[in-house]
Amino acid sequence: MCGKWPRNTDGLRKHAAYRGFEAKRKTEEAIKRLLAAGAPISFNAVSREARVSKAYLYRHADIKERIINLRSRQPTLTDKPTRESTCASKDVIILAKDNRIRQLEKENKYLKQLLQKAYGEKWELL
Repeated sequence: MCGKWPRNTDGLRKHAAYRGFEAKRKTEEAIKRLLAAGAPISFNAVSREARVSKAYLYRHADIKERIINLRSRQPTLTDKPTRESTCASKDVIILAKDNRIRQLEKENKYLKQLLQKAYGEKWELL
């Protein structure tokens, strides 16, 4: 039957609108949870938390702008104060490295002696 009948797409439209509303709600809740937890805000983090695609976040300008604004307000790694090493701490690090080098040299010498012994035994068998 090839008739011309009116298509009933109201259900599809309602479902698409509902999915859009749910995705926006999940995204807003995810941003609130990340802010409350003090977690860094990024497209990856929001996408993962809200279980929506990154493409969805980039496609909706209001959400995209909100994430960009929140991301720009959070401190970056370079904003953290750095501790300068003192001469004493540098000396301790150098001493520990020197001890490790001496230990490895001893081990290397011992392994070379074992190898020479094994070569000698093999040579005698030939």
